[in-house]
Amino acid sequence: MKIGVVSDTHNNLKNVRQIVALFNASKVDRVIHTGDISQAKTLDVLADLHAPLWGVFGNNDQERDSLLAACGQHGFQFQDPPLVLDWHQRQIIVVHDPLEFDGHLQDHHELALHGHTHRHRDEVAGPTRFFNPGECAGHMRGLNQIGLVDLETLTTAILKF
Repeated sequence: MKIGVVSDTHNNLKNVRQIVALFNASKVDRVIHTGDISQAKTLDVLADLHAPLWGVFGNNDQERDSLLAACGQHGFQFQDPPLVLDWHQRQIIVVHDPLEFDGHLQDHHELALHGHTHRHRDEVAGPTRFFNPGECAGHMRGLNQIGLVDLETLTTAILKF
């Protein structure tokens, strides 16, 4: 199973359209957004994904009522962190800020996804691979990217745009 990982879109609709095209071209099975969507308009663009979307809310997701309404309209599964998933016999934990792992991260979590820092992270510590695809909101010109994770092998890839 191949999943797409995106974070910190911050309502940059032009970039979100590119993200949708990249994930669709990559034929991901599912997509995870690690927070800071900002506005429901972003979720409306993400509705063009060919894969279902899960995610967590970040510190810049203040318009919660409209975000929740858009999630309901599009069938997206979003919640406050942590989000724990059991996909392809892998235990996954998703937060926005990596500090939110405190008290929640356990040895059975094989994949720990986060955003918030706008910096790429791909490292293994003990039994867990930590992954943040990095910047995609256009705040750091030339560094826009999203991630792919193969759940069978727990390998990652970056797609730059």
